[in-house]
Amino acid sequence: MRRRRTLPRVIGLTGSIGMGKSTAAAMLREAGLPVFDADAAVHRMMAAGGAAVAPIEAAFPGAVSDGAVNRRALGDVVFADADALRRLERIVHPLVGRAERAFLRRAARERRRAVVRDVPLLFETGGEKRCDWTVVVSAPAHIQAARVLARPGVTRELLDSVRAKQMADAEKRKRADTVVPTGAGRRLTRDRLRAMLRRRRHKGVKRDA
Repeated sequence: MRRRRTLPRVIGLTGSIGMGKSTAAAMLREAGLPVFDADAAVHRMMAAGGAAVAPIEAAFPGAVSDGAVNRRALGDVVFADADALRRLERIVHPLVGRAERAFLRRAARERRRAVVRDVPLLFETGGEKRCDWTVVVSAPAHIQAARVLARPGVTRELLDSVRAKQMADAEKRKRADTVVPTGAGRRLTRDRLRAMLRRRRHKGVKRDA
């Protein structure tokens, strides 16, 4: 009889803008865990030949140029229009879900014990329900602001607008199984992630202190 493959345990990694999620994801990759990057998947879908290009052009005429979605032009349309944003989400979310399921099937074939779902809006979209445990990266607000404002073209108004659309950091920390600090240097962040992985290998642990 053919043995059924077991899906790997899923770690949900999230955090607000500028909190160091990409750095934490890279560290988990270094630790040997496959990472599904939802943002990267969206970028691929919106690039030339991507699965989201045609439906986005149909829903938002003029948002595609040279065969790829012009993310800035699309953002100008949806950022301040809740209905337009929901239309975009109805296009993108099923495609991301399909890519994620393919990722999990591949991890099962490779007999991976655990994988990471790197999702910026994990709690906002109810994505924590598809995770075995959740990890939130967090830093003090002044460090978060300094990181984001150092990015090209980012203003205080844009940062405030993004923050307003995301769940408060305090609420994310409350909901998470593990909170990893990212404001005191990369070494501490790496040490906390490694400690979390060691603890999670033991059964019966529900939440880190």
